[in-house]
Amino acid sequence: MLAPTGPIAVTDQTFEAEVIRSTLPVVVDFYADWSIPCRAGQPAFADASLRLAGRIKFATVNIDDAVHVARSYGIRAVPTFLFLRDGQERGREVGPLSAPELGRVVRRHFPGRARARPSGGRPASR
Repeated sequence: MLAPTGPIAVTDQTFEAEVIRSTLPVVVDFYADWSIPCRAGQPAFADASLRLAGRIKFATVNIDDAVHVARSYGIRAVPTFLFLRDGQERGREVGPLSAPELGRVVRRHFPGRARARPSGGRPASR
């Protein structure tokens, strides 16, 4: 089994295969390299993709390179996060998300799938 590597970069050519036909729910980050809020949120997005690997797919779409996909989803601001399951949009968030906010939004859109793998250490006491 391959180790998780983080979010996958998706283009106009690969969007259907990687996102629409995915057997897993998908979080898509529409971003631009020139956007400071997009760059600031990349570590949280990458961390979530590693923690939830195998349960939720995380993909990135550069709006300057994937113009067709960005237009078809009406992306007008970056970052915009789309939540898709079975090729259908289940939700959308516009604007930067902190790591805790991203976690809450993913759990809201994909309940039951968004439990992170334990990081080790002692179990939390109740």
